[in-house]
Amino acid sequence: MKTIKLLIAVVLIAVALPTHAQTADEIIANYFENTGGEEAWGKLEGIQINAVVNQGFDIPVTIIEMKDGRQMIKINLQGQEITQLAFDGEVAWTTNFQSMKSEKVDSETLENFKSLAGKSFPSPFLNYKEKGFTIELLGEEIIDGTNTYKVEITMDPVKADGEMVDNKVTYYFEDENFVPIQTASEVQSGPSKGLISKDTYSDYTEVLMKGQSEGEGLYFALSRTVFGGQALDIKSIDLNPEVTDEMFAFPTQE
Repeated sequence: MKTIKLLIAVVLIAVALPTHAQTADEIIANYFENTGGEEAWGKLEGIQINAVVNQGFDIPVTIIEMKDGRQMIKINLQGQEITQLAFDGEVAWTTNFQSMKSEKVDSETLENFKSLAGKSFPSPFLNYKEKGFTIELLGEEIIDGTNTYKVEITMDPVKADGEMVDNKVTYYFEDENFVPIQTASEVQSGPSKGLISKDTYSDYTEVLMKGQSEGEGLYFALSRTVFGGQALDIKSIDLNPEVTDEMFAFPTQE
């Protein structure tokens, strides 16, 4: 009788346990497979995001990221185009909103731009080992009612306030489609230093490259909320956009 009870208990435990525990690499593999495939992601040369943020009125925003590390964020404020941030591979700059003049970023920020140029494009997880990054599965967590896998990626350290600091981001992949619905990282400098910056992602939609048919594209989140609760309403995404060097270059005359 004791033997039968023991056997039943063992069977019940076996049923309760998952048949296959996910590893960090399996989660990342599922993510790429479900969003278009690693090969297709690897063909990306650039991404242009056309979005709107609302601060009492709509502000159009254009975000461009290129495989070689060049990037730009531009807004249209009451009909005037303003470059909030640009990096051409050598020079990073912004616009002073008081003087409306272009200003180069400080040497520390520029050093970080150069050291990380292109390594997070289009995802830090793509070929992460070749980049020298590491990943770790931290467990599971429920985010807004959704069960997720917590995967932490450790990238190249960055400089903050004159010191090299860890550069880690935790991604929360929902356990059904394996797409990230939230990221979290510690702010390393500035007034918000020490706080946890959280971004959320939803409304994943297929985006096609030129020449692709439905079912061959990549999946992107069209709704994002960034640190501070600012919602980014993405209107469209262009893959491999046509760009010019002048779009990223520091203005020689103003």
